[in-house]
Amino acid sequence: MHTEQQYTRTAMALHWLVALLLVGQFSFGWWLEGIARNTPERAYFVNLHKSTGILIGLLILLRIGWRLAHRAPPLPLSMPRWQRHAAHASHLAMYLCMLLVPLSGYLASNFSKYGIKFFNVVKWAPWGSDDKLLYAFFKQTHEAATVLLAALIVLHLLALAKHVLFDRSAIFSRIWPQRALRD
Repeated sequence: MHTEQQYTRTAMALHWLVALLLVGQFSFGWWLEGIARNTPERAYFVNLHKSTGILIGLLILLRIGWRLAHRAPPLPLSMPRWQRHAAHASHLAMYLCMLLVPLSGYLASNFSKYGIKFFNVVKWAPWGSDDKLLYAFFKQTHEAATVLLAALIVLHLLALAKHVLFDRSAIFSRIWPQRALRD
C-alpha cells in the first residue's frame, strides 16, 4: 500500500507512461517538419502522429480522472510556501497544456479537407468545413501549446533537480515506484 507521502501506484504508472509518450510524440512532431509537404510519405506519418495524439489525449483524460479521484500527497512543509504555490500552478498549467495540445490538433484536423486516417486504416471524415482560417488558428494553438508544455516540462525537471541535488530532498520518491507499493 502507498504511504501518505507517495502517489498511488496507478498514478505513478500513468505519470511515467504519459511522460514517455509525450517525449516520443514531441520528437515525432518535430521530425515531421522535415518531411516534404503534399507527399504520400508525409500524409502517412502525419496520420500516425494524429492517431497517437488521440490515444495520448485519451490517456491524459484517464490520468486527470484518476488525479481528481485520488488526492496528491502533500508537498513537504519544509518547502517554502511560495514553492508549494509555484508547484501547484505549474502542475495545473501542465495539465491544461496536456489537454490543449491534443484537443487543438484534433480540431485543426477537422477544419481541413484531410481529416484523420486513424492509424492509416480508418478514415474519419472531418466534421468541420475546410476552413483555412480555423485550421490555421487551431494549428497555431497546437504548436504554441506544445512549446509551452515542453517549457513547463523543462521547468518541472529543473525544479526536481534543484530539490534533489541542492536541497537533498526525497521528493522524487513520491512519484518513483517503490517495491513495497501496491494499488
